This record gives sequence, structure tokens and C-alpha cells, in this order.
Amino acid sequence: MKIAIFPGTFDPFTLGHYSIVERALPLFDRIVIAVGVNNQKRTLFSVDERLDCIRSLYCGNDRVEVIAYSELTVDTARSCGAQFIVRGVRMIQDFEYEKNLAVVNRELSGIETVFLYTLPELGHVSSSIVRELISYGKDVTDMLPRGMVLPKR
Repeated sequence: MKIAIFPGTFDPFTLGHYSIVERALPLFDRIVIAVGVNNQKRTLFSVDERLDCIRSLYCGNDRVEVIAYSELTVDTARSCGAQFIVRGVRMIQDFEYEKNLAVVNRELSGIETVFLYTLPELGHVSSSIVRELISYGKDVTDMLPRGMVLPKR
């Protein structure tokens, strides 16, 4: 069984993240969306809120599991039985960072990273932009997966 982990903070889970999962599903038997818990990062939404939002999107899809984690991604990948890490790449700066991380992860664990490039029409969507728009009370519906409802702020 080919299992991939898709790690991230997902604060919030955007249409770009959703697109990566949907495009990765044909490549793998199972995808574990791993919501990172990092006390050094200040998040808008709690880990439970992020988990609930993402789980509601994939309710009924037994090929997608949503978990929280606070250890190294490769350690979580191992505990999930994942042989692959899926990462989305929006721009060249993302690629440089992600490439270095992929090399370290492979050296630590032998786990391969699979990069999926963001669809051009979603290249401008990022969690940080969505958070900023939310902080100004703007509607971010078009940047979120259809049907996703964020907790009120």
C-alpha cells in the first residue's frame, strides 16, 4: 500500500492545499494530512479547529486521514507507515527550501518527497494571505475549499 503524508500547519487549510490533496489521491492509496503543532508558531486557529475543518472536508473518504503531530515529520511519517511526503510548491523560493528539506528527510529516513506544483490559478493563495484578509474582516470564501466553514474570529 502506497501511503503519503501531507504535512503542514494548515492555518487555515486553503484551496491550494485542497488541490494538492486531490491531485495526490490518484498517486497514492492513502494520504495522511498531518497538521503540525509548533508552539513556536503563532496560529490564528487552534489545532482542534484546524483538524475539525479539514476532517469535515474528507468525512466519508476512507483514503484520507487527518491527524495532529508535534514531532519531526519523518517520525510521524514512519508511525503512519508512509513511504512518501507530499509537498506543494508555489514559487521558486518554495522549491529551494523544500528541496533542502527533502534531502534532509531522505537522509534521516529514506522517505522520498514528491513535489506537486500549485495550479497557476491558485499560485497567489497562501495561508498567510488568508489569515491577513481574515484579520481585516474580508471574505476569503474563494480561497477555501467549497463547503469549508472557518470558525468565527
